[in-house]
Amino acid sequence: MKKIFVSVLLIAGLSGCAQLKETGRDIGHATKEATTEIGHATRDATRAIGHASRDAVKSVKEEVKSQ
Repeated sequence: MKKIFVSVLLIAGLSGCAQLKETGRDIGHATKEATTEIGHATRDATRAIGHASRDAVKSVKEEVKSQ
């Protein structure tokens, strides 16, 4: 009887560990996806700012040359 109880506790513990591992994996994947999206948005915003700055400088140069 005691062996059966210990076996049941062991199986319950192992299934709990598997669920905990799966939950951790899900959280890890979600975190990776979120940080990737943030990184891509940051990259795109930085690129847009850089292009706008470059275009503004070119425009000012052309204005100065034409005067």
